[in-house]
Amino acid sequence: MWQSSDTYLAITVVVLLVLSGFFAMAETSLVRMNKSRARSLRDQGRHGAKSLVELAENPEQFLNPLLLLILICQLVSATMVGVLAGHLFGAAGVFVATAGEVVIIFVAFEAIPKNFAVQHPDRAALASAPMVSRILRFPPIRGISRLLLAIADSVMRLIGAKGSIQSVTELEVLALADVAHEDKVIEEDERNFIHSIIEFGDTVVREVMVPRMDMVDIERTATVREALDLAITTGRSRIPVLGESVDNVVGIVNLRYLADLVMKGQGEEEVGGHAKTAHFVPETAPVSAVLSEMRQEKVHLFMVIDEYGGTAGLVTLEDLLEELVGDIADESDIEIEPVSEERGGESELILSGRLNIDDVNGDFGIDLPKDGWDTVGGLVLDLAGGVPSVGDSFVVKNFKLTVLRMDGRRVEDVLVEHEWASE
Repeated sequence: MWQSSDTYLAITVVVLLVLSGFFAMAETSLVRMNKSRARSLRDQGRHGAKSLVELAENPEQFLNPLLLLILICQLVSATMVGVLAGHLFGAAGVFVATAGEVVIIFVAFEAIPKNFAVQHPDRAALASAPMVSRILRFPPIRGISRLLLAIADSVMRLIGAKGSIQSVTELEVLALADVAHEDKVIEEDERNFIHSIIEFGDTVVREVMVPRMDMVDIERTATVREALDLAITTGRSRIPVLGESVDNVVGIVNLRYLADLVMKGQGEEEVGGHAKTAHFVPETAPVSAVLSEMRQEKVHLFMVIDEYGGTAGLVTLEDLLEELVGDIADESDIEIEPVSEERGGESELILSGRLNIDDVNGDFGIDLPKDGWDTVGGLVLDLAGGVPSVGDSFVVKNFKLTVLRMDGRRVEDVLVEHEWASE
């Protein structure tokens, strides 16, 4: 016989199940929400975004209480359903009601709320954040939350895990940029710029410097006029001044300063007497640190030294900025461009030996190895075990590299083709 107490019991069960569904939606949406997205919603002035930011910045504070509340709601409601069914239908009714409740809880108060949160994460998070924040400020819940958090941290320390949620990694940022580009949220140039900024911190000077063989320099005994003529002819605004050898850089001269000296009638004086102090960096220095040092010292050119103190090359402010924004070409630059050809129906590439392997792999979607070498020419020298000759071929991974042109000991042009294309 149905009694008034059964009505209150049934109402309580329904309320607990609804709360269970709400907490399930809140848990899924809040866990999927990151700090950057929450702040973006706050900047848009969305209702509930302020509470959402507070929760997103401290996810460990809400996760345990929400899981506990979900468990309490489901267990208590299941117990009440069992009591109500036993009173009305006996032992058989308890079994049927329990089985039915499992299905109802899973479908209506687990699957549906969580699927909604997955499909509409912003709406679900904004709707649930204010109420979750108020619940967490309730003294009993706050006390339980701290206790659970302390227990969880203790257990995680025992198993050697960190107690805090892992932060976003560089690879995840790069993946987000790629997804945003695929979804047409950002342009390709913006995606590439994000990649450049992330990769900038992992790049060392050796990968971007002008090698010593390509340096334009002048001996200290040359005249100021000769240095000016060299700067104008080569299109260089700054030139290293050498002492006894290329490993003895005594200073740097500036095109504008040289022109000023000639105008003052000092064109026949030795350029070494007018050279400014040269700055040096090791070839393994991060380019980000070198860029900061250039800004601090207010210079645009650093000499790069190897592990033995010899001159490895030079790096300019333009070289560093090109790592961020791409090539900055002017009328004095000599462009190094790969030539792509179709031969025998197979795609083949003729690459300059001076091209960076990372750039080649990124631009052409290939996977040339990089083990201690930065350029295509360096890779060929490594495979040859010495100085190769024109026509020499080497197989690495799925690619066949053939030397097409040499300049002394330097590999100038390389034909890259799939290994199976030549079989």
